[in-house]
Amino acid sequence: MSRVCSVCGKGQMSGNQISHSHRKTCRSWSANVQKVKVKTANGGFKYEYVCTRCLRSGKVERV
Repeated sequence: MSRVCSVCGKGQMSGNQISHSHRKTCRSWSANVQKVKVKTANGGFKYEYVCTRCLRSGKVERV
């Protein structure tokens, strides 16, 4: 699963793009996820995708 937050599971959302004449076409919004080096439970590290909200709130510990 790429581009999905490994902490909260936030990923891509879909919906409609609505023009001025109210015609609807499909579009998608990507979550703001960053690939960061995260400390694991056994003291090592690995690279994971984490959303910026989880990074800002301190839910993961960066190396």
